[in-house]
Amino acid sequence: MSDSASSPKVTEGDYAWHVPGGAAVKTHYYMHHPTDTTTTESKIPLLILHGGPGIPGVYLSTLSKLHSHRPVIFYDQLGCARSTRLPEKMGDEAFWTVDLFTRELDGVIAHLGLTEGGRQFDLFGHSWGAMLAATYAAANPTGSLSPRKLILASGLASMADWISEVNRLRRTMPREVQDVLDRCERNGTTDSKEYEEAVGHFYSLFMIKMDPMPADLAKAFELMGQDPTVYFTMFGRNEFSCNGPLKTWDMTSDLHKIVIPTLMTNGWYDEATDVVQRPFFHSIPRVKWVQFADSAHMAHIEEEERYLQVVEDFLSAKAV
Repeated sequence: MSDSASSPKVTEGDYAWHVPGGAAVKTHYYMHHPTDTTTTESKIPLLILHGGPGIPGVYLSTLSKLHSHRPVIFYDQLGCARSTRLPEKMGDEAFWTVDLFTRELDGVIAHLGLTEGGRQFDLFGHSWGAMLAATYAAANPTGSLSPRKLILASGLASMADWISEVNRLRRTMPREVQDVLDRCERNGTTDSKEYEEAVGHFYSLFMIKMDPMPADLAKAFELMGQDPTVYFTMFGRNEFSCNGPLKTWDMTSDLHKIVIPTLMTNGWYDEATDVVQRPFFHSIPRVKWVQFADSAHMAHIEEEERYLQVVEDFLSAKAV
C-alpha cells in the first residue's frame, strides 16, 4: 500500500489521571489525522497499543502510514517515553498490574471521546499491546464501548505458552550461544556484554531478521533501557523467564467473549509462534489469521508494504 503524498497533521496532548495511591500522572498521546476525509473510514480512528510492557511505541511508527483514511492514534503507556515515568516503583508488583494499564486504556479512550455520541474506533495491539487489546475487547464485547474491529499482532493469550515456546526456540540456537545464556543466568551475570550479545542472537532469529536493526526499533530499546522499570517488574530480567505479575497471565477462557471481527497476525519466524497464536484462532468466533512468511516478531517492519495492505483491507472491509 502506498503512503499518501500528503503529510498528515499530527496533534499531541496529555491525558491526566491518578494512579493507585493518588499520585497525579500523565499519559502522552499523538494523533495522525487523515488526509482523505471523503470516506466513511475517515470517521473511525485506529488506536495503537505498543508492546513491552514498557517498550515505547516509536517502533510501530510505520503504522502511521494508515492515516490516509482515518486518524491513527498512538500513546506512550505509563512508565515510558513521554508519559510519566516512575522509577521509584521498580519491583512494586502490587502497583504494576494489567489492571493499571487497562484503566489507562479506558481513560485514554474516554479522554479522546472515541466512543462519545455513537462514535466507533478500531483497536490494534502488538505483543503485550495485543494482550491489552484482547482484554479490553473481551471486557467490552458489545455496546457503546466496544471496538468496531480488533487487530492482534504477534500477541499471546497464555504466558505459559509464550515461555514454553521461547525456550523451545532457544534450544534451536547454536550450542555455544545456549551455553553463554545458561552460564550467565546461573551466575547472575545477565547484565554482562556476552549475555547481551547472546540475547541479540536470539532477537536476530525470532524478533527481527533485519540487520542492522531498524532505527525506530533501536530507538525504542534505547528508551526502554533508560528506564526499564515496567518491563523488569512486570515481566522479568530476561527474555526466557517471566518472574513478575505476568507469569500467571492466561485469558484463554475469555477469548470467546471477543465477538467483533478480529485480525490476528504473526511471522513465520516469530517468537509468538503458531502454538502461541492458536488459542486466539480456535476461540474467537470471527477471526482471520494472516502469517507473514519473511518475518519474525516485527512483520509491520519486515514486510511493511504487505502488512499495511493487509491491515488496510481488513479495516476497510464491510464484513469479515
